[in-house]
Amino acid sequence: MITFVRAFKGEWLKTRHSLAGWLVLCGSLFTPLAIIVARLVHHRRLEPIYSAEDFWPHLWQDAWQSMAIFFLPLFAIMVTSLITQIEHRNNAWKQVHTLPLGLGAIFVSKLGVIMLLIVQFFVLFNLGIWLSAIIPYQLTAAVPYPQGAIPFGDFLRDNARYFVDCLPIIAVQYLLGLRFRNFLVPLGVGFLMWIGALAALPWKFGYLIPYTYSMLDYLKHDPGKAFIPTIDTHLFALGYAVAFIMAAYVLFRAMKERG
Repeated sequence: MITFVRAFKGEWLKTRHSLAGWLVLCGSLFTPLAIIVARLVHHRRLEPIYSAEDFWPHLWQDAWQSMAIFFLPLFAIMVTSLITQIEHRNNAWKQVHTLPLGLGAIFVSKLGVIMLLIVQFFVLFNLGIWLSAIIPYQLTAAVPYPQGAIPFGDFLRDNARYFVDCLPIIAVQYLLGLRFRNFLVPLGVGFLMWIGALAALPWKFGYLIPYTYSMLDYLKHDPGKAFIPTIDTHLFALGYAVAFIMAAYVLFRAMKERG
């Protein structure tokens, strides 16, 4: 455990010299900021919206539309590719392997840093949704305080589901990032897979593509835009994540043996 903590601290320090923090900040707050701007521009229409008892669920659904389909999968692709490329970019893998750390600790700590960045992304996005409701209320005199209680339980469950949805993307990108030295290769493959996932949404077997799950999770409320399977896609997401993480670890050990 102590070895893992040391390895994790070292990996986390490396992110200070990368664009990871900016990716988290910009990606998580883009949609809430867009909502704030749109509502301030059209502030005369806000009174009935803020007076509705289902204000919070409607805001939640509106915010997650672009997040589930665009920003969450793209963020997972970009941040995972970025973190795994730090050693390749600095030609530092041999230096890392000389440290008194086990391969497992190095592998898991780097993956743990990616997971923590994803959690930060979710936390900031949730905070941004709340601010997108409060800021127009504070800045516009005629707008009442949002009606209805915030359904924290529903929101937490949605967060958990979307987090599971992005795990296979992280796992695939982690494998690609370890395998290829060129940052553009895992990034390009990730973008192509995301585009393929969008195209596969109407296909009845689209759920077999590991980049579709956050999209399917959101579009289950609007099934006319995608084929929604009756099976639990979260089990597929977890299965893909475990399989690709195991494959990535095998590759990581092979890289060490090759030097």
